[in-house]
Amino acid sequence: MTTQLIPPVKVRTKRSVEESLLPKSGKNDRAAFWLYLIPGFILLAIVVIVPLVWNIYLSFTEYRGIRPPIWIGLENWVELFGDEKFWMSFVNSIAMIVAMVVIPTLLGLALAAMLFDLIGRKFGGRLASFLRATYYLPQILPVVVAAVVIGWILRADDGALNEMLAAVGLESLQHNWLGSPDTALASIMAVMVWVQLGYPVVIFMAALQRVDPELYEAAELDGANWFQRFTAITVTIIRPEIFVVTLTCTIAALKVFGPIYTLTRGGPGNATIVPSYYSYSEFFQSQQVGYGATIATALTIIIILVAIVFIKAQNRAERAESER
Repeated sequence: MTTQLIPPVKVRTKRSVEESLLPKSGKNDRAAFWLYLIPGFILLAIVVIVPLVWNIYLSFTEYRGIRPPIWIGLENWVELFGDEKFWMSFVNSIAMIVAMVVIPTLLGLALAAMLFDLIGRKFGGRLASFLRATYYLPQILPVVVAAVVIGWILRADDGALNEMLAAVGLESLQHNWLGSPDTALASIMAVMVWVQLGYPVVIFMAALQRVDPELYEAAELDGANWFQRFTAITVTIIRPEIFVVTLTCTIAALKVFGPIYTLTRGGPGNATIVPSYYSYSEFFQSQQVGYGATIATALTIIIILVAIVFIKAQNRAERAESER
């Protein structure tokens, strides 16, 4: 009796089946997809990578923009760490973080919850959407245009704010809001709160769309008031969006430039100077390009470190939430 050999069965995986269905040139076409990324890489190199590397190099040189740069090592960095003006600008950046991150995020979170949980449920979604657009309106305006309008309002001689105070008999409260060291920074902070408030409101209201309204109804039936529903439901569910808003607003606060340039030029004195404007003034006004590059590089390092800290904090919070 002869034994008939059975040929081995070739097991075909899902990937091999998909590859067999592709045309013969399909595998080569996958490599060709990378060609579409080349223009983006070139643009990234020209706009970001090359200027960043050149800026870092200039931070180790003495350069006034005319003659070739002269390598001086760490002299600019040593001068930077002992520069009181730089540290004052950094302190003012912390004030900008309060005005552009802390206050708008807290107010935006409360306003978004009220628009979604109270106004949206009682008066309909159209009124909530209209109010959301109203809060977001300053974000649509160019920063320079908004700063010019605020400058007219806060003008010392015939500004709208001083005229209103005079009209209601409060002439004693009239002040040179942007020209006095004791009120200039606070005035800028108030402006930035107004400009920045709409961004977290829009982000948080979009995040609340994925919250089941039955959660609010069940909590209300259990006797929870608005603040208890806000802390137990709203804050817990939209925590990822809170991290995103906080990170993006912090980066914007650290590199704020337009309102300072338009309203105060860092003055009076150095009352409102920030690192970005300080770098600009060293670049183009004092023509100390190497030192201006050092300030810009230091600001870049600070922003990168802040981003790393926020991302790690978010990942840690997500892991803790998943372990519960």
